[in-house]
Amino acid sequence: MDDYRIEPYTEARKEEWDAFVEKARNATFLFKRGYMDYHADRFRDHSLMVYRKGKLYALLPANRRGDTLHSHQGLTYGGLVMSEKTTASGVMDAFRAIHECLKAEGIRKVVYKALPCIYHRMPSQEDLYALFRLTNARLIGRSLSSTLCQESKPRFAESRKSGIRKATARAVTIRQSDDYAAFWEILEANLRQKYGVAPVHTLEEIRLLAARFPENIRLHLACQGEKTLGGTVMYLAGRVAHTQYISASPEGKAAGALDLLFDTLINREYADVPVFDFGSSTEDMGRYLNESLLFQKENFGGRGMVYDVYEYDL
Repeated sequence: MDDYRIEPYTEARKEEWDAFVEKARNATFLFKRGYMDYHADRFRDHSLMVYRKGKLYALLPANRRGDTLHSHQGLTYGGLVMSEKTTASGVMDAFRAIHECLKAEGIRKVVYKALPCIYHRMPSQEDLYALFRLTNARLIGRSLSSTLCQESKPRFAESRKSGIRKATARAVTIRQSDDYAAFWEILEANLRQKYGVAPVHTLEEIRLLAARFPENIRLHLACQGEKTLGGTVMYLAGRVAHTQYISASPEGKAAGALDLLFDTLINREYADVPVFDFGSSTEDMGRYLNESLLFQKENFGGRGMVYDVYEYDL
């Protein structure tokens, strides 16, 4: 334990943090500070840097709310970020050191979002073993995402194939675009009408993030002439192409725009990316399942992948 030192993240450590994320075996661009800090006004950052024998050994993206540490509430997933050299015994020692540090700071509870294995560059579940061995961790959330692996993907359902034929007959085209405003107009209208909510990101925020991460965040639109019928915002995270937002106008739905869009993305644009993830179809930490949304994703070949959240007392 004497070999380990825990330091809070500060702006002065940004370059060191990002360099570690870049080489980690279980990290995506969401853990880079340019992404994490866009909503710093909403979350009290309490990210930790774990040093072993004076060298950076692991990271924990996190924020603090009262006496609870969250592995970051502004991110879809989180957990301990590890290098190729991080070992199981080292992870357990790192957790022990983190816990001692947190207790000294008056933190009494930890909410821990595990990183789904599809994002691992190599096996990286030592953190889950450490939770089992060292804590009274309870599973408090399990979101269900729909995921397909390119090497073993199911065929599209006939209803999706019919939509592709319809979109083709109506001269729908698919293009990569920077016209986030056109897509956000459709997205906001759908979310407001169906659920009475707004997108997690504002138009200004998604434009900012896309400008910071142009290789990772892309917008693909389904259009008829110059008219936008629908689209999706893709997050490209290593082995995974993830749909962050999907939406179509009533006209786009009638034209099969999303069917042609996802045929293009899955079978051509991102066919060389090992995993295509449609995102969650659940709400309230997984307690509510949107069956119609799930049905649509399963018709494209998506199958279940869980995003787990644990909680434990210190």
